[in-house]
Formats: sequence, structure tokens, C-alpha cells
Amino acid sequence: MEEKIQYSASDISISPMTESDFMLLSDFCCGEPEIDEFFHEEVSLCSKYKYLIPYKCTFNETGEIVGAFTLAHDVLRLEYEDKQYFPNLSTEYDGIFQRQTSYPAINIGHLAVRSDMQSKGLGGIIVGFVQMTFANYRMSGCQFVTVDALNNPRAIRFYYDKAGFEFQTVADSGSHTRRMYLDIFTLPNN
Repeated sequence: MEEKIQYSASDISISPMTESDFMLLSDFCCGEPEIDEFFHEEVSLCSKYKYLIPYKCTFNETGEIVGAFTLAHDVLRLEYEDKQYFPNLSTEYDGIFQRQTSYPAINIGHLAVRSDMQSKGLGGIIVGFVQMTFANYRMSGCQFVTVDALNNPRAIRFYYDKAGFEFQTVADSGSHTRRMYLDIFTLPNN
């Protein structure tokens, strides 16, 4: 039986993309046409106009791009019943948290792992990187990580089962994407 390779954070580097990286993405393929098209045709323009910041995930040994994702500031709106259980919330902050109508967040967009590298732990490393970066980020507030996940079994299984995201609403269960969120101080389950 073939051994399943799993990578760790020490195997890869994550950094913002540069103009030269956009050219390298022409051969990048995650197998999801909508996301591949974004990285092949739109990411450069979206980056130029500061709609988002694109990041690359590269192997330390070879420098090859094995993953890509984007980050943008976001806001999360929660209903009263959704605010009741946050295990990492300090009791001293609970009153303030309950009174808020929206919460600062960072949105992971277009998360893609090269098709031959999927199911090897790279997506979890990327989510962990975002969580740790923004849990320690001292430039602006951030309480949650959000994602508008493609509504397909594989994406939902990754975000919900493996990374610990929660659905923001059931109203989008039949939509193309599902809005999900993760408490910034909850460590990944992978």
C-alpha cells in the first residue's frame, strides 16, 4: 500500500505574489475551472486595484508554486443565536461581543492547491497561516476568518470537517457558494 504523503508548515513558504508570479500561474491548475480561470486571467488586475492581495504557497526546496489564495478585509454579521457559543471568548469581553452587530474579519478567497498536491495537508497549512497571522496582526482588528466556499462536497468537507469553519446561514445551502466563518482564535483541526 502506498504511503500517503502529508506536508507540514516547515516544508513550504507562504508570501504575497509579485508581478513575475502571475506569469508562473499560467500552468497552475487546481482542477476547479472557475478558480483556475481566476488565477490565469483575473488575479493580476484584482491585485493592481487592491481588491485583494494574492498569496503563493511554494515548496522550500524547489520554489515551485503548489498553492495560491487571496486575502481581503471583510465583515461578518451574526444573528443573536449565532453569537451564543464561542468557546475561546473571554468572559470579560463577552458583553461587548454580544452588543456588536458586525465583526471584523479577513476573507480567504480563491484558495487553490495544485491538483497533484491535493489531500496532502497544504490547504490546512494555508488556513492555519491565515489564522496565526491575523491572530497576531497588529494593524487592524480581526475576529474571524471568512470564506465563500464553492458549494460542492469536497470544498464543504474541507472547510467544515477539516478546518472547523461554521456555516453563517442555511439560506445559501442551494447557492453556488456557501458563506462560512471561523473564530480567529480556534486552532485548525488538521
